[in-house]
Amino acid sequence: MSRKTKRTTPSRMANQRAHYSDENIYEILDEALFCTISYAEDNQPFSIPQSFVRIDNYIYLHASVGSHFVRKLTDGRPVCITVMLADDLVVAKTAFHHSVNYRSVVIFAKGEEINDNEKKYEAFKVLTEKMVPGSWDYLKPMSQSEINKTTAIRFSLDEASAKIRRGAPSHEEDEMDLPIWTGLIPIKPLRQQPVADEHGAKIPLPDHLKY
Repeated sequence: MSRKTKRTTPSRMANQRAHYSDENIYEILDEALFCTISYAEDNQPFSIPQSFVRIDNYIYLHASVGSHFVRKLTDGRPVCITVMLADDLVVAKTAFHHSVNYRSVVIFAKGEEINDNEKKYEAFKVLTEKMVPGSWDYLKPMSQSEINKTTAIRFSLDEASAKIRRGAPSHEEDEMDLPIWTGLIPIKPLRQQPVADEHGAKIPLPDHLKY
């Protein structure tokens, strides 16, 4: 199945900025920590931010088995999932041409609950390692009770597209000689030094948390 569908084709600049390859889509999803899941319920729109992880051609998320939100995502309804990484503010000579360098992914899919115990465990492990690299083996092992209290859901990436903007600002011919600074302001997020709570302050910072 081709990822390029009517729903995954941007309405603007599709030829220049739309991408459908595993390489482009996976790279963005592997870097991003959070997505937004949108769905409809009783003719009302809902949009929920959520941490996630990609494994092969699926993204996985988890939540409490008692979550109303999770129950809605496992009933087969279609959802739209979006991810965006903002890299630079693009500063032009006019406000009209100000922009953002970004990398985004839009996914259309239906949720599939994971009931296999080993697959659930693996999804939790990979997500934990994505959020805090090197932490899984350091932490107290996840118990079967904790696994049972958590729902894991996956969404296929069969219908997905990436949209990417890179590069300098645009200019009109009559703007070129204006004495106005133009360029890029990088805005990528950075992991900073961890801040211990009252319990963590009593324990040396482990190597995997030293950024």
